[in-house]
Amino acid sequence: MSELLSVSDLSAGYGNAVVLSGVEFSLIEGGSLALLGRNGVGKTTLINTLVGLTTMKAGTIRLASEDITGKSPEARAAAGIGWVPQERNIFVSLTVEENLTAIARPGPWDVKRIYALFPRLKERRRNLGSQLSGGEQQMLAVGRALALNPKLILLDEPLEGLAPVIVDELLAALRRIIAEEGLSAIIVEQKARKILPFTHEALIMARGAIVHRAMSADLLADADALHAHLGVAERRMRQDAAHSASATEDRI
Repeated sequence: MSELLSVSDLSAGYGNAVVLSGVEFSLIEGGSLALLGRNGVGKTTLINTLVGLTTMKAGTIRLASEDITGKSPEARAAAGIGWVPQERNIFVSLTVEENLTAIARPGPWDVKRIYALFPRLKERRRNLGSQLSGGEQQMLAVGRALALNPKLILLDEPLEGLAPVIVDELLAALRRIIAEEGLSAIIVEQKARKILPFTHEALIMARGAIVHRAMSADLLADADALHAHLGVAERRMRQDAAHSASATEDRI
């Protein structure tokens, strides 16, 4: 497959502060990346840089062979980048359906198809964004990004703060979008074991640089690498699993 995204010698930050240094990676068309790392290592800054919200110090970003390094966020969206930020940024004063149609671009992801992916949104299509739960707002944020019919979708910690039942619904939708529909994606996530099963590759960041790259399946099976690079998150996952097992035993 052809290369969709190419990031070369990227350095960027906010104002005079440099957060990313010498970042290089690529993504093929139809590929997907899990972007992992402890808090504060530059994952969100990398996503924001791809969107066009940081100060570029050096490097080049190319999307589908087009140099988008100096383009505005609006121009990058028009070029094919869809973005689901941590803050969701939905229009709270518009209805669900108005959120989906206000910025829609022609393509396969229309309102009907988004409702099929997220039946909850169809049920609440006349509700204002402010009337939705946090999980429903996250679904709407993903749906709104899909309504742009992007070449690449960027998701910044899409599972953060959501109830387990909503996490399962959202994961099923993301699996369909990425693994079944083949939409190229980069997903920032703390819960590595939730995302690795349906992404192709994984990048691990530390101190504003990429320190490890592997196929997602290989990383998922490599407990030593997970512990070495994601020790805090990995310990938490083990604790959560232990608590879950204990609770199950108590019920039995």
